[in-house]
Amino acid sequence: MSTRPVHLAPEDHGTAREHGSRRRYRIGVALAILLTVIPFWLVMSGALPNAAVTAAIIFALALVQIVVHVVSFLHLDTQSEGGWTLLAFLFTAVIVVLTIGGSVWVMYHLNTNMMPMPDSAPSTMR
Repeated sequence: MSTRPVHLAPEDHGTAREHGSRRRYRIGVALAILLTVIPFWLVMSGALPNAAVTAAIIFALALVQIVVHVVSFLHLDTQSEGGWTLLAFLFTAVIVVLTIGGSVWVMYHLNTNMMPMPDSAPSTMR
């Protein structure tokens, strides 16, 4: 009985593809760093006077950074695993968005539909 590890040929792994090159990783790291530095600079420098615009830009850059990470580091595209990994990721993203959106919606409506409390409650102890 041999104790040497068994090395399988790439064709034994189903649809074997190259996961990424150094160039692809370097581009991904550079974009991730840039997409982190820009929001940090926007907040620390106060470049935009409106906080709502700053928050919207930060949110948009966060979404772009998610796409960069998914494509560059997780290698999710339509070719890997016959597209099933991308489909599973999209299904997970939809479920997360529905859960977070539903939670915010419920909390907002609970807040607005609560019984109003008077500003100064009458004192029962006189």
